[in-house]
Amino acid sequence: MNSPASETTVCSETPAAPISTTPYEWNELSLGNVRIGFPVVQAALSGYSDLPMRVIARRHSASYTICEVMLDQFLLSLTKREKTRHFLDIADEEHPVGGQLMGAEPEQFSAGALKLVEAGFDVIDVNFGCPVKKVLGRCRGGFHLSQPAVAIEILRRTRDVVPDHIPVTVKMRRGMDDTPESREQFFEILDGAIDAGLAGVTVHGRTVMQRYIGPSRWAFLKEVKQHVGDRLKILGSGDLFAAVDGLEMMRQTGIDGVTIARGAIGNPWIFQQSRALAAGEPLPPPPTIAEQAAVMREHFALCEETYTVERAPLLMRKFCIKYSQSHPDYREVRMAFTRLRTREEFEAALEQHYSADGPGQNVPRELHGSQEEC
Repeated sequence: MNSPASETTVCSETPAAPISTTPYEWNELSLGNVRIGFPVVQAALSGYSDLPMRVIARRHSASYTICEVMLDQFLLSLTKREKTRHFLDIADEEHPVGGQLMGAEPEQFSAGALKLVEAGFDVIDVNFGCPVKKVLGRCRGGFHLSQPAVAIEILRRTRDVVPDHIPVTVKMRRGMDDTPESREQFFEILDGAIDAGLAGVTVHGRTVMQRYIGPSRWAFLKEVKQHVGDRLKILGSGDLFAAVDGLEMMRQTGIDGVTIARGAIGNPWIFQQSRALAAGEPLPPPPTIAEQAAVMREHFALCEETYTVERAPLLMRKFCIKYSQSHPDYREVRMAFTRLRTREEFEAALEQHYSADGPGQNVPRELHGSQEEC
């Protein structure tokens, strides 16, 4: 297999793009026969992109969302017990929605994919991108980028077992590391995805070994799209924290879409803002304090419906901390949520910090941490 020539240009991490009033050129995104529409979508986020987060994103103009990654072994052992049934819950309003799968063995992968099909997911996404150490140590996620034969076998088996009308996609990083061998392996798997009949590939611009440190190479995404042409839809990922970032990634690289990951946690407004900029409109103002409180209550209610009233406050804590970053006094507001245990404590925090309306702020770029973006 002949891979393209080595890249020579490295884009800086999240280029600081000026916000233009000229409409961006973009095409509606489809994966197989599943129409997505606007090509800025919500990524799978381990521990975050559950049903409540996905529904909130959809209500704020995300055209497509992907469920947090699930292990094939976990899916095969999943029952209808109250504590675990929510993993396969899908709200009527969130279609199309993708289910993401991770594992080690081709046989279990295909069986796990069928569980996602039975649950009603519209797209099945295979995870070859997770860089977490314990995942790599169990030969899952990004580890597969080091073994192209096994990776391609997983993609083939998954595509064979999933009904033809349901697209199969894969999430990858640009390689295990920056060695020539890793580069060759990446393009071997990419070509294997085309041969297996996959509908799309999401490429994170960092290597597995980088995790979330250092630049996400947008130039590599451009090279990947040039390599596959119209044979495969390419979505980009990595360092998309502001509404303009995803549009600029598409403009600079020619890829078909982008997946917003960490930039969407506690910030569902990023999708509405992206649509406005794409239409050549001014960047909408950040949500007011009252608007933030309303969405947090909406999210909390969804969490109670999904997980029970007792579990919801603990699960909402991490989301409230992220929502607080849109508040101008976020340092103080954040502390009000760090020990959240009850609905009463949640309401008390809102009463203290959100009762007086006023302008909010766009999340400062430096506040985006390293949530695991598997």
